[in-house]
Amino acid sequence: MRYSQYSYRRSSLFGYFPTGIRWLLISNTLVFLVYFLGGSALHNHLTVLFALIPEAVVRLFFVWQLFTYMFLHGGITHLLFNMLTLWMFGITLERDWGTRRFLKYYFLCGIAAGVCVLAANVAVGDWQTQTIGASGAIFGVLVAFGVLYPNQTVLMGFLFPIKAKYMVMIYAAIELLLTLGPNTGVSTVAHLGGMAFGYLYLKRRMPAVHLPDVRGAWRQYRLGRAKRKFQVYMRKHGGRDPWSN
Repeated sequence: MRYSQYSYRRSSLFGYFPTGIRWLLISNTLVFLVYFLGGSALHNHLTVLFALIPEAVVRLFFVWQLFTYMFLHGGITHLLFNMLTLWMFGITLERDWGTRRFLKYYFLCGIAAGVCVLAANVAVGDWQTQTIGASGAIFGVLVAFGVLYPNQTVLMGFLFPIKAKYMVMIYAAIELLLTLGPNTGVSTVAHLGGMAFGYLYLKRRMPAVHLPDVRGAWRQYRLGRAKRKFQVYMRKHGGRDPWSN
């Protein structure tokens, strides 16, 4: 897959919105407006139906919540961070992959993140925690960008220039530390789940990496060394073949 740094800057700075990114931004924004401007009754009703709730999914079979929870956000900051990240890093992926493949990857990462959250909550006996937000899918997008364009300079936190591969590593380390620490109200399990699934999915689809043939290289080295010794021996003995008479 060829990649043009110039085309990435052009698409980001001049506002190119491919179809998938555009509709994700529109749909998430519209749902957010309905979610928060429709009144408390509608807000609570939408949460019960569409947020990711372990008891609803496992016991009541509200399996659609593994998909719909990605369109609900807890506040304007939550929405803006996710949508800005999607815009910054998803544009290049959709342009190179195509809309269908990009959306498939995006939603698979989000669903996988939701499954991880369910498994973790059920494992600790927490059946009522509500999870919302597209962060699991967004972190999957970050991983894809870091894997496919590792040396591209990006703005971590929209401020600090850094290579994409290092940014992804730092985010993964932070999320892991937060998971092991006290509860902050942020579903780091969803973030790590989206990242892990995205990495494994890409690794499965990418061509195998052939490691250097170390034994073959050693054999070639020994053969070359023996040849040089033989040439030195021939020069010392006047160039005659020791096996001829």
